[in-house]
Amino acid sequence: MGRAKFGMRGIWVRRLLLWLFVILVAAPAALLLLYRFVPPPGTPEMIVSLIQGKGAHYSWSDDIPGILGKSVIGSEDQNFCRHHGFDWKSIDQAMAAHEKNPTRQLRGASTISQQTARTLFLVPVRSWVRKGMEAYLTVLLETLWPKKRILEAYLNLVDWGHGNFGAEAAARAYFHTSAANLTRNQAARLAAVLPDPDKWNAARPGPYVAERSAALIGRAYEVTRDGLDFCVK
Repeated sequence: MGRAKFGMRGIWVRRLLLWLFVILVAAPAALLLLYRFVPPPGTPEMIVSLIQGKGAHYSWSDDIPGILGKSVIGSEDQNFCRHHGFDWKSIDQAMAAHEKNPTRQLRGASTISQQTARTLFLVPVRSWVRKGMEAYLTVLLETLWPKKRILEAYLNLVDWGHGNFGAEAAARAYFHTSAANLTRNQAARLAAVLPDPDKWNAARPGPYVAERSAALIGRAYEVTRDGLDFCVK
């Protein structure tokens, strides 16, 4: 009887390990290989947005202008082409700033690769488990995708506020145009509101967004001048 119980327990352990392998390794890797060539049909964040009643407007675009990518690199991740998923310098700076002022919220240091990984697979709930999964998925993403595809997916999937996901939906909602026809100023505004897209308005920017947009036009120029986008050309 004891041996039978031990045998059954062993079978369940093996099954559990198999399912964990499928869920954590095989399925994400298979989806990433597929999404490297095929636009994702949606993301967990879009499902959450639908449940919350915000809607989920999303349409993949293959014609996103380079100026939007430059603006986002200048705003979100200037070392995008140089790191392998994690910007350790920015992480160290964020930790040092937090140690100096522990009462302030820890400044984010997520790269475009990290944000793309969590957008593709994870729900927007803060937890250490989610951060661990995000780190693992980022390594997988950087291994299986070229940088150009990572940036393309980010621009097509990121939450631009009010139920608009990706550059195409954001361009149509805020500027009544397609992503392909975004101007330099419009691209800078979209990049400017990314840290809090539900609060800030790209269509009718307040003083802060207007000032930040002007600064990002300069950063986009620096991205071109310094070749910070060499990996996506």
